[in-house]
Formats: sequence, C-alpha cells, structure tokens
Amino acid sequence: MMCRRGTKQIGPPSDTVKPRAVVMSEPKAPIPAPGDTYKGWLFKWTNYIKGYQRRWFVLSNGLLSYYRTQAEMGHTCRGTINLATANIAVEDSCNFVISNGGTQTYHLKASSEVERQRWITALELAKAKAFRMQAESDDSGDESSPPASGQGGGSRNSEVQSTLRTLGSKVEDLSTCNDLIAKHGSALQRSLSELEGVRLEGQTSEKIRQVTERATLFRITSNAMINACRDFLALAQAHSKRWQKALQAEREQRVRLEETLEQLAKQHNHLERAFRGATVLPPSQSNPAIDSKGSAASKGDASDEDEENEFFDACEDVQEFITVPADPKYHRRSGSNVSGISSELGMDDGTTSLDEQSLASNPESPQSQEVVPVRKRRTRIPDKPNYSLNLWSIMKNCIGKELSKIPMPVNFNEPLSMLQRLSEDLEYYELLDRAAKCQNSLEQMCYVAAFTVSSYSTTVHRTGKPFNPLLGETFELDRLQESGYRSLCEQVSHHPPAAAHHAISERGWTLRQEIALASKFRGKYLSIMPLGSIHCIFEKSNNHYTWKKVTTTVHNIIVGKLWIDQSGEIDVVNHRTGDRCHLKFAPYSYFSRDVARKVTGVVTDKDGKAHYVLSGTWDEKMEYSRVMQSSRGGENGADGRQKTVYQTLKAKELWRKTPLPDGAENMYYFSTLALTLNEPEEGIAPTDSRRRPDQRLMEQGRWEEANAEKQRLEEKQRTARREREREANRTSSPTEEGKEPADGAEEVEIASEPSETTYKTDTDETSSDLSLSTETLHGSHPPEYSMEGPFGAPVKSGHPDNYRAMWFERHVDPATGEPTHIYRGGYWEAKEQGNWDSCPDIF
Repeated sequence: MMCRRGTKQIGPPSDTVKPRAVVMSEPKAPIPAPGDTYKGWLFKWTNYIKGYQRRWFVLSNGLLSYYRTQAEMGHTCRGTINLATANIAVEDSCNFVISNGGTQTYHLKASSEVERQRWITALELAKAKAFRMQAESDDSGDESSPPASGQGGGSRNSEVQSTLRTLGSKVEDLSTCNDLIAKHGSALQRSLSELEGVRLEGQTSEKIRQVTERATLFRITSNAMINACRDFLALAQAHSKRWQKALQAEREQRVRLEETLEQLAKQHNHLERAFRGATVLPPSQSNPAIDSKGSAASKGDASDEDEENEFFDACEDVQEFITVPADPKYHRRSGSNVSGISSELGMDDGTTSLDEQSLASNPESPQSQEVVPVRKRRTRIPDKPNYSLNLWSIMKNCIGKELSKIPMPVNFNEPLSMLQRLSEDLEYYELLDRAAKCQNSLEQMCYVAAFTVSSYSTTVHRTGKPFNPLLGETFELDRLQESGYRSLCEQVSHHPPAAAHHAISERGWTLRQEIALASKFRGKYLSIMPLGSIHCIFEKSNNHYTWKKVTTTVHNIIVGKLWIDQSGEIDVVNHRTGDRCHLKFAPYSYFSRDVARKVTGVVTDKDGKAHYVLSGTWDEKMEYSRVMQSSRGGENGADGRQKTVYQTLKAKELWRKTPLPDGAENMYYFSTLALTLNEPEEGIAPTDSRRRPDQRLMEQGRWEEANAEKQRLEEKQRTARREREREANRTSSPTEEGKEPADGAEEVEIASEPSETTYKTDTDETSSDLSLSTETLHGSHPPEYSMEGPFGAPVKSGHPDNYRAMWFERHVDPATGEPTHIYRGGYWEAKEQGNWDSCPDIF
C-alpha cells in the first residue's frame, strides 16, 4: 500500500492533542527571535517504502515550506503549509506532526530532542503571528488586500502592508516584554520596600535604595521604548493610509483607461468593417463571419505596430535558427498601414504598391459591382444530444452477426462527411485572395504558407469522426456570390478510399487536391496520415504551389479525454520560381518550454537564401518577419550544428483565427463555415452529402434512426460493389479461388500462400484501419497489389471493379509527376440545367 506524500497518518490524530499543553510540558530550549526566518534539516515521512527522508525546511511569514536540497530554494518548492490554521502536535522526544485539517499532514522527526523543541517553539510563535496577521487582514477588508489582477501598485501595497504587520507584531512582542518587566519590577519594588522596613545597618539600607531607584529607572526606560515604537507604528500607519488611497486611485484610473481603450478598439473594428462593407461589398453581403475574418487578416497585413519583435528558437531539428531584431538602419517608415509585406520589400523600381494597384484595377470595385442579394446562412444547428456511449451494448448487438455487417455507431461521429471536412480548408480563403494580388513570389509564398496552417485551426476541438463518403458521393460549396469561389469534392475511390477536391475563384486562384487517409493505431493514440498533394495555381503569375499535409494524432483513444495534435513538416514549393517554405509543426511535449501547437518556418528563394521567418500556432495565428541579415554562430542545435541567426524586422500578423460562434461547445465545436456545410439547398446533385439520410438524422439528434440508416447504406454499397466486381470478373479471369471477399468490416481471409493474409474493411472503417502507401493511393500497382496492413501483414486487394469517377478523371500531374484525379468539368453546367440523369442512386 502506497502513501501519498505528506498525507499518511502514522500516529494519533493531531486534533486529539492540545498543542499548547504539549509544548509547555517540554524542556526549555532557546527561542528564535520573533519574525526571523527559521530554517534547517528535518526528516519527513514519505511512504512505507522510503520511510523518512531528509528535507530542508524553511519557516517564514507564517508558512512552512520544504525542499529536497538547499539548492532548490530558488526554483522548486516541494510543499507549503499555512500555520495560521495548522495544528502542531508532539508525538515523542523527536517526532512531531503538523496538519491543517486533513488536506496536508507533515510527519516530521528532528535529530534530537533539543532540535525538536527549537522547531516547536519557532512554529508556535510563527502560528500566533500568522493568526494575528490573518485577523488584521480580515478586519482591514478590501482596502488592505492586494488586487487580484496582480498589478504593480497592488504588489507594492501588499509589501507595505506586510512591513507594517511585521512592525506591529514586534511592537506587540515588546509590549508583552514590558508587561512582564512591569509585573516583575513591581514585585521587586514591593520586596525592596519590605526590606527597607527592616532595621539594618545604614550601608545596607543605602544599597537597597539604590537598587530600587535603578529598577524604577529601568521600568521608565522600558515604557519610553514602548511609547517610541508605538509612535513609529502610528506614523507608518498614517502614511500607509495615504499610500493606499493613492494606489487605489491609480488602479481605478487604470481600469477606466482599459475600458476606454477596449471601447475604442471595438469602435475602430466596427468602423473598419463598415468601411470594407461600403467600399467592397454591398450592405446585404456583410456576413459577420467573413467580415471579422477579413478585418483581422487585413489588419494583420501591416498593422500591429504595437507588438514586440520577440522570437525564440524556431526549430529544434532540421531547420535550426534563431531570430533577433535587425539593426535600426533596416527599418523604414511605411507610408500606409495597409501596405503589408509590400512595404517591407522596398520596391525601388517605381512599382505601384500592392493595395493601390489592387484598388485601382480590381473589377469588383464599387463603381463596377452590381448589388446582388446574398442568401442568409444558418448560424446554429441542433445541440448535440447527451447520449452516453455504452460499449457493452454495442458489443451485445454484434453477437451472432458477421464481421462484415457490424457498423460503427454514429456516437463517434460528427454530422459532416469527410468531403465537407475537406471543403473546410477554404475557411480562410481570403489568404489566397490576397496572395493572388501579390506581385512578388516570396510575398505570395508567405500567404500560401499561412493558408496551409489555417486549415488546421478548425481541428483543435473536433474529436468527432466525420462520416466516410460513399463511393460516388459529392459535395459542392458554392460561395460565388459571397466570397467569389466555388468548390466540388467527390469520393473517387473506395479501396483505397480517396477524395478529389477542386476549387476555383474569380480572384485568380485554383486549388485542387486528392487526399487519402492512412492510419496507425498505437494503443494510446491514433495517427492519421493524409496521403496526396495539394496544388494551388495563380492565374496572373502562373505560380504553381504544392504541399502535403502533416500527421494528425488523436490521443487518449482508450482512456481519458480525447485531444488532437498536429505534428510533422511541410514543404511548400513554387515549381515556377523554385521558392520554398519549410514549415515545422512541433509536437506537443509536457516538458517543452515553447508554446503549445507551435509552428515555425522559413521562406527561401531558389538559391536557399532566407527572406522571411514565419512563427505562430496552428490554432491561433501566424506572423511573419522579413530577414535583413543571416549568419552562423548561434547556439548549437540538437545534432551539434550551429543554428542560423536571422536578423529580422518587427513581426507582423499574417492570419488570425476567427473565434468560434456562441455555443459552439454544444454544436460539435463547429466554426461559422462548418455550421452552414450541411444546410439543405435546392438544385444540388442527388449524390451530395447534404442528402445523406443517416448524416441528416444524426444532426437532428435521432441517433438510433441514424445508426439503422447508416447500416442500410453500407449494405447497399457492398451490394453495388459486388455487382461491379461480378461485371469485372466476366471480362477478366479470376486471380483467386475460393469465396469472393465482400466489403467486410474486419474480414480476414487466408489466401493461397500460407504467409499471406487478406484484410478487408468496411466503408466506415477503411480510413482508420489501413496503412496505405503512396503507390497504393495513385494506383500504380497491377490489379492484384499488396500493401502494409494494420499489423504489418501484406494486404491483398480484391478484383478491380472498373469504377470511374463522375466528375474527375485520372491524369499524371506535370508538376509532381504523380497520378491524381483532376476535375474534368460539367458539374456546374449540369446544375444550371438541372440535369442529374447521369448521377447514380447511392442513397
């Protein structure tokens, strides 16, 4: 049986012992001076294994603290107990117990009885003094208590009050001594007076008279000393009251100034949004979510003049560097607070500034833009039901069923599909809008890098699993009127599961990607590794950027509260210019001194010269600093190499996360955009995720019906896949004998070779059970290919089903050389015509 430190009772309870009576019965020992700090070594009971351990104890200001060694006094306190409410009890000649009522109990042992008595005396004096100070603090009220906000004036006031209390306690000690002197002096004088009445020789009477006079003078001197101390205390208290009033006035004035500043900031934000709405968008298009994001991002271009340029070690592994403020000669006054990065580039070739040119040439300026009514999007969804997840009931329902027919309940899901989650990458599309206006490729790279980081900001609290799309399922996000872009996603493959995404904007950029998910279950956590590249092409400059996603880790899968972390590295590459941005997502570490979810990066040109340093967190904001000079010579990195030191200008904000809407904790922590993704719309394709019945039922809180509908859809998809495989088998000879595999959830089938095991996964478990390679994703294997299974065994695919995507077709990307699905066109034309005859019936 283990014992918690300092809480194990190994003797009679402290409340059964009268501390005063026990102390009075002990032998006398030297008493420490009142108010002094008392310290020394004592043995403290830890547990039954280690017993008593030697610890360094310090008694100061009514608090008893202990440390392992004297060296720890400056930084690590192992425990503290307040003596004002503590009981002190003596157990034997060397042992004693200090307890504050049950929450903290210290069983202590001194090296000798004399040493124990010294500690007991010091503790009793400190307890009495702490009790008096606590009573005075309660009587003084709010006037003498330091402010909770930890202001500088409040701390000084607390220090003055502490000094005054110390002086008062000393005067009380002196007063006690004076009472004793007066008492004993009076007794002495009475005795001497009685002696004077006795007839003695004249010389003896003279001596007695001298002693009496001296005793009287001693008493008078003691009284004078007490009076002088009282006068000093009264003077200090009078000054303290004036100081308290002055400090209180300063605190109140500071609070008023903070409130005024907050009001001014709100008014400034309101005026800025009103200005943007009046000059860029018609009044009906003032979407609060878009405005707030746009204003935050536009201010981040070049404002934030009040922020300090503080950077720390940005990387620990590959890209090791340190940033320091640049020499003042590099700093220039910016002619406009809206110029952003362009003002730092110092264009000396007479080029028009970025914002002046964009405002002059933007076809969407107020003179040419037509006012079009914009649909009002929903801002809430039904609250998440508080259904308890009973694993036993789930297992009980699986008894007697085939593994291939066991569905994953919606209790683990959120009411969005993976296609909709993929579309959430466009939450901060304004970054790409501003990047499209950039004339400098390095400046554009900063915005693209910030966009890659921003796509993870919505995942920090989203522990729910999205619905795996059915094969052929689509999702459109048409924001052409509000935001100038529209996107389309389609599930283009089932084994392995892969989704293609294509977005195009009227502001001159195109985003496309094909993503599949590989995962590895490690017991305590689940690692999800997105496979595939993301492409961003800008029409004006013809810059073509590519990057890949980092690993997402879901912790506490078995026990504890789920939480998500992003870790890994991203290389954003401009294939036209050779520019590169290396981003590092630092994994969370309990022992790290850095901020959590930290992201750092460096933007370099094709020659490897650094131009910008990026820093921030993937769940809050990203900042950039222009590099003016770089050199080797910093402290050594993890591998012994010297870090690069970058001299940078003041950091400016690139991107800041928009706060979640009110009540988001009851709506699956959805962002403003996510709340609108599953909103019903007219004219969408019959394969759109909004029409998926199980997902709709879950959003409405009807989880039991959603589970039944989900099972029906999965069985329907298995049937459709078997039909496609039979059709494919008629045109190609089978490569395996035996039972033809179905789309089972965890079906294990022994192949012809003894060492080869085939793993199949259900439509809703595929993305969380298989570990896929890049070759698997892009289909460069023959019809029968192997890949790594969840336990390292080779996984063998079934027969190809000759499925072809509806709106995407496979090509080899010229920039990366990877096979990928690219939008072939026709979807938006079919939507305009209302002709969906070619769409399959998947729901």
